[in-house]
Amino acid sequence: MALDRTTIPNDLQAFWMPFTANRQFKKAPRMFVGAERMHYTTADGRKVLDGTAGLWCCNAGHARPRIVEAIQRQAAELDYAPAFQMGHPAAFELANRLVAIAPEPMAHAFFVNSGSEAVETALKISIAYHRARGDGARTRLIGRERGYHGVNFGGISVGGIVGNRKMFGTLLGGVDHLRHTHIPENRWSMGQPEHGGDLAEDLERIVALHGAETIAAVIVEPVAGSTGVLLPPKGYLERLRDICTRHGMLLIFDEVITGFGRLGSPFASQHLGVMPDMITCAKGLTNGVIPMGAVLTTPEIHDAFMTGPEHLIELFHGYTYSGNPVASAAGLATLETYREEALFERCAAMADYWQDALHSLKGRRHVIDIRNMGLIGAVELEPMAGAPTKRAFAAFLDAYERGVLIRTTGDIIALSPPLIIEEPQIDQLIETLGEVLDRLE
Repeated sequence: MALDRTTIPNDLQAFWMPFTANRQFKKAPRMFVGAERMHYTTADGRKVLDGTAGLWCCNAGHARPRIVEAIQRQAAELDYAPAFQMGHPAAFELANRLVAIAPEPMAHAFFVNSGSEAVETALKISIAYHRARGDGARTRLIGRERGYHGVNFGGISVGGIVGNRKMFGTLLGGVDHLRHTHIPENRWSMGQPEHGGDLAEDLERIVALHGAETIAAVIVEPVAGSTGVLLPPKGYLERLRDICTRHGMLLIFDEVITGFGRLGSPFASQHLGVMPDMITCAKGLTNGVIPMGAVLTTPEIHDAFMTGPEHLIELFHGYTYSGNPVASAAGLATLETYREEALFERCAAMADYWQDALHSLKGRRHVIDIRNMGLIGAVELEPMAGAPTKRAFAAFLDAYERGVLIRTTGDIIALSPPLIIEEPQIDQLIETLGEVLDRLE
């Protein structure tokens, strides 16, 4: 019997949903059954404008023909190949294409299956790199308050979102955190905030506390996304880069969200003019269609491992699906779609219109801050007394009923539409959100 994809399943209990209020959802499920370009289709046949590119990942929109065809062709040709001691052409070609658009120091790509795995991989490489160079005392890792680096143990250890950490024990040892950059002086920022560049000096405090000779790496998101779009103050990332260089610590940029055009350049490091030692990426690498991520490294890091007898494995790390053939085909087709349609440049061209539209919401009920960069935006709401997150979640539900998908984190509404969004669709998104805000309790 053919599967009926248009109706809600009879029983929703078996699937334990991630990052979801399971009991609430299963009482009133919200089901998508189709998607094309800027819109999802619900189980009851409504069109919903995608204001979040899925989960920050469908940068080229949905059901793009080149990507769909590439996946179909690859699955029929070579569905799987072992990732250990064997290869296939698509993975090597994707690595070449990826480093070609990456910042110039990046010359190697290690493939994984998600942003979380990319972070774990970068953290492990950073510690192993120092050991390979005879500097094995460098094992400490520095993250940042309110940082999000996935949900594996390394990622939540260097991450700084309390809800992601507090239920899971003591986590990794030897981890410390910088202060976050979300300060009151920067409310209503358009692009990089003016205040807070000096917060990078907090790294010097941590270095003095532990000793630079014990610290392997510092990891930050250039723009912190999942915590509610926290923008880097002017001079902040530059100062982090200087401190890391001076003390021999690696700087890792987590670009799982900002990679692949979200700010108008292939990577945020290019847009902001600050070069890390490693970049983690995922999401937009395959347009969210098939799980895949990567760690980009400089030749210095890569070559530190390429010593000793040639028949020995240099790095004891990897995954069954690293560089999976179908994922590689999806990645190649995605990069080609970005190039053919000049989507990174399109994002840069749309940024001012997006900014003006977003900030037109200033003065709406309960709005206490708005901030933006590229095609990312955040509308921060005053929390409901005694019920944090409830007001923003009510906005999410109302927006969905009105045909617009938004994302909430705490009491912050985060927006990150596909890069193919048109001006009338921006107008629809902001107009609908304004109506939702006016109805909030």
